[in-house]
Amino acid sequence: MTGARTYWHEDAACRNADPDELFADSTRQNRAKAICTGCPVRTECLAEALDNRVEWGVWGGMTERERRALLRRRPDVASWRQVLESARREREQQRAN
Repeated sequence: MTGARTYWHEDAACRNADPDELFADSTRQNRAKAICTGCPVRTECLAEALDNRVEWGVWGGMTERERRALLRRRPDVASWRQVLESARREREQQRAN
């Protein structure tokens, strides 16, 4: 990826999903997370939620509880977008080799 995509949500797998599915209670969150599997903008979505401390819903395949735990483990991260994009580039390079 080169640079941040401003309108990443237009390519999201959940763009036509019922919001009640994405902001589900704990018993239905696995269904919401399944929507994220294979989503082409999963990284952008997760970075958006982490960088903006979004408290509700499933974003980028993570629940609010999972995101809070990640934020507590890594309080030093200033830009999750940079961290996640860097990790994605590394994975892509490893696959190419």
